[in-house]
Amino acid sequence: MMHIVVLGSAAGGGFPQWNCNAPTSQAARHGSEKTQARTQTSIAVSANGVDWLLINASPDFRQQVQRNERLWPEAGELRHSPIKAVLLTSAEIDHIAGLLSMRESQAFTLWATPRVHAILAENPIFTALNPEYVERRDFALDETWPVSGCRRELGLTIEAFSVPGKVPLFMESRIRAGSDLAGSRDETIGLKISGGGKSFHFIPGCARLTAELRDRLRGASLLFFDGTLWRDDELVQLGISSKTGHRMGHMSISDADGTLAAFADLDVRRKIFIHVNTTNPILIDDSPERRAIQAKGWEVAEDGMEIHL
Repeated sequence: MMHIVVLGSAAGGGFPQWNCNAPTSQAARHGSEKTQARTQTSIAVSANGVDWLLINASPDFRQQVQRNERLWPEAGELRHSPIKAVLLTSAEIDHIAGLLSMRESQAFTLWATPRVHAILAENPIFTALNPEYVERRDFALDETWPVSGCRRELGLTIEAFSVPGKVPLFMESRIRAGSDLAGSRDETIGLKISGGGKSFHFIPGCARLTAELRDRLRGASLLFFDGTLWRDDELVQLGISSKTGHRMGHMSISDADGTLAAFADLDVRRKIFIHVNTTNPILIDDSPERRAIQAKGWEVAEDGMEIHL
């Protein structure tokens, strides 16, 4: 059996975001029963319920561990963690900042594409992860491989594949003006995670659904997918930013070329939006937007959600 725990389900900044006063954030901040606060996106996966693979290290890592007893140190041990490996799907801040909360000489294996490892290596702050304890491992795209942690296999296999995205926000200044922000093929990835004869897909960031990605996901049993924005110009209409969803490397949910339309004929059995931005009205339980996605068979991930396959 494969165990999946959603540690965090919001986009960068969490929900409510600390400086956001959009209607959604106001409702959450004032304790509306129709909203649930969320931390930044991360999931934990285990084949045995004991040894865990962390997918993305959220800035909210410490809070997420405190809320999930399965990830606490083993009783009787002065230093211990059931997290045996961490796998990064990009080098965005909300995927890597939690690594700095994992620097206390605890052994784990850090998996990432060569490009993401290179970005981490450029920033000396990440040398706080002592190489005597933290083994850094690369993986190739479009190959299936057994994930290991602390030099033993975890009973899970991974297939990583490229998805349309963009370079991390903090790297944009290095891109020549007018150039494509998409970056290399291994800048943003999706995952197929398998164990115990079951599998699911995890794609927290995606700029568009290509023909290749459609073919890969057709008929999938379980999918966590980028739910950042309800509409492409959401932040523009709210007066928050001049950036559209496409500019930020995210599909919108409701537009003509958005997620609801793109998945209409793919027969994915269970579909869950994750990485939901603080402005997105699907975060309100009984909103018209929430009802619209439910009518199309979609759910919204919540912190603490558990799925057993």
